[in-house]
Formats: sequence, structure tokens, C-alpha cells
Amino acid sequence: MGEQPIFSTRAHVFQIDPNTKKNWVPTSKHAVTVSYFYDSTRNVYRIISLDGSKAIINSTITPNMTFTKTSQKFGQWADSRANTVYGLGFSSEHHLSKFADKFQEFKEAARLAKEKSQEKMELTSTPSQESAGGDLQSPLTPESINGTDDERPPDVTQNSESRAEPTQNALPFSHSSAISKHWEAELATLKGNNAKLTAALLESTANVKQWKQQLAAYQEEAERLHKRVTELECVSSQANAVHTHKTELNQTIQELEETLKVKEEEIERLKQEIDNARELQEQRESLTQKLEEVEIRNKDLEGQLSDLEQRLEKSQNEQEAFRNNLKTLLEILDGKIFELTELRDNLAKLLECS
Repeated sequence: MGEQPIFSTRAHVFQIDPNTKKNWVPTSKHAVTVSYFYDSTRNVYRIISLDGSKAIINSTITPNMTFTKTSQKFGQWADSRANTVYGLGFSSEHHLSKFADKFQEFKEAARLAKEKSQEKMELTSTPSQESAGGDLQSPLTPESINGTDDERPPDVTQNSESRAEPTQNALPFSHSSAISKHWEAELATLKGNNAKLTAALLESTANVKQWKQQLAAYQEEAERLHKRVTELECVSSQANAVHTHKTELNQTIQELEETLKVKEEEIERLKQEIDNARELQEQRESLTQKLEEVEIRNKDLEGQLSDLEQRLEKSQNEQEAFRNNLKTLLEILDGKIFELTELRDNLAKLLECS
């Protein structure tokens, strides 16, 4: 078909809900390859994506299409020919920007290709009209110029033969045969020019409905052919995509392994912390038990202290009473001593007197 992939990426594919025209309906369960294709024979650009053997995107880029970024990782565009809106969800903003830049680039290329095609059509139509104008100088009837089927040329031939019939009666047979061949050649040239002119006029004045019909027929034919050769066309792109996907998976696995290693180290650290916490808990329980024992001993000591205080107070009271008794006895003893002293003095005086 002359169609080659020129850019590929991976994205999740969505289509707008045909009923609500608001909700997105996913057309792929996972990210698939989305590729830009260029058809060199028809000079058109297409966006194609496959989910297995099923084509979930088959959109021809036209100059009036617009790719819109609705978020950092999501973009969409409307395809009036397919009567739907496609949406793509990318893994990063960079992939979305790259796809949007390519869309704008190929849209501009499609516009230039369309302008060149129109210019070529106009150039093709101009020589055909000039050729047709030159053929009007032929002695054939004007109706033969505007004929679009095979019925008019025979009528022209009959008119030519009716005009040539008097000449054939007057001229030799060989001259009449040469004239007949000349008119047949003129008629063939006129039919060819008339067919070219008709094709150019039909192509230049085709309305929107005819274009849609041609597009629908082309899409059906392209879809039928695409189903047969799409796998062969996408082998290299899919292989690159698979290789890229494999590399991404390997990187993801490596990152997961590193993350797992970090998590295992963290788990070991947490286990150590748990063991330390258990040891601290055991120490706390042991200290709590010792504290309870100390509190019990403290209560016992407090009781003993209170008893000792009571005994001390009682002893102090007894000592105070004993002191008071001693004091009384000392006073009595002092009185007795004084009396004994007086008695001695008296006895001494008596002795002196005798």
C-alpha cells in the first residue's frame, strides 16, 4: 500500500460515548501502540492503533482537525468522518507534548498536500477545457461535445454520415473513405477529450455528499486491506514498541527491586526497633514491679516510723515525768539536807557548850 509508520508511542485509547457525548469509553484494557502512518501513494497521513488484531483507531488527518490538551496527560481530537471523538491518556506530559507536536506537523503537511492537489486539479482542468474549446471548431454538432455517455457519439456519427452522404455521391469512393476515417479520428479525439473534460468537471464540482460517499468507500476498502496487511506493516513499529515496553518493564522491575530492598531494610530496622521496644517493655515491667515492692516497703517503713514516733513521744513523756519526779526529789533532798545541816550545827553548838 506504500504506507509506512513514521512515529509511534504508547497510550490508553478512549472514544466519546455516542449516546451521552460526554463520558469517555475505554477501547483498550491497557496501553497500546499509537502510530502515525504516511501513505505516499495517496499523500495522506493517518493515525492507527491496534488492540491485538482489532483496529481501535483509524483516523485520517485533515487540515481542519485540532488536537486539544485537556490535562497534563490527556488529549483529544474530533474525527467528523468517523463521527467520533478520540481521546489518548499518556504516561507523562512529555509524551503528550510530543504527540501533539507531531499532530500539528502532519496536519500542516496534509494542508500543503491538499493545496498542491487542488492546484494540480486546476492545471488538469485548464488544458482539458482548452482542448474542448479547440474541438468545438470541428464540424460536429455541439451536442456531441457535452455528451457524457456512449449514446451521443453514435448520433454524431449518424449526423456526420448524413452530411457526408451528398459528398459521397459526388466524390470518388477512396476520397469518401479518407474523409470518413478523418471524421472517425476526429470523433475518437473528441470522445477522449470529452471524457477528460467530464472527469475533470465531475472531480472539481463534486459536492460534500459525493466526497463522503467516496471517503466511505475508501475507508471500507482501506479497512479491508488494512486487516490483511496491518500486522506486516506494524511489525517493525510493534517490535520497537515491544522492545521499548520491555526496557520500561525492566527498568520498572529494577526500581521495584530497589524499592523492595529498601523496604526489607526498613522492615529489619523496624524489627530491631520492635525488639528494643520489647526489651524496654520488659525493663519497664521489671521496674514497675520493683517500684511496687519499694512502695510496699516504704509503706511498711512509714508504719514503723509512725510506731517509733509514737514510742518516742511516749518515751519523751515518761522522761519528762521522770525529770519532774527527780526535780521534786531534789527539792525534797535539798530540804532534808538543809535540815540535816541545821541539825549538825545545833549538835556542834551543844558539844561546844558542854
